[in-house]
Amino acid sequence: MKASFLLAAALLLSLPLAANAATPQQQRMADCSAKNKGLKGDAYKSAQSTCLSSHAAAPATPTTPQERMKKCNADAATKKLTGDARKTFMSSCLRAS
Repeated sequence: MKASFLLAAALLLSLPLAANAATPQQQRMADCSAKNKGLKGDAYKSAQSTCLSSHAAAPATPTTPQERMKKCNADAATKKLTGDARKTFMSSCLRAS
């Protein structure tokens, strides 16, 4: 009895957990949240709403590194980010793209 319980526990632990996999909606939320980092209150809510509603209609992420850099630079300029905030935003934007 004890051996079968331990075997079952070991098998359960070795299986990948479905809860760790992000759904497409969770991924969109994470992408938009990273894009809108630094905004607060109503500005954040509005930007999130716009991002999430346009995310499905937007074309696939830019394919070349130059296109991703151009998009992230434009987003950072729109948000008027500078210094460490810009570096952090660019890093997360380029990873998400």
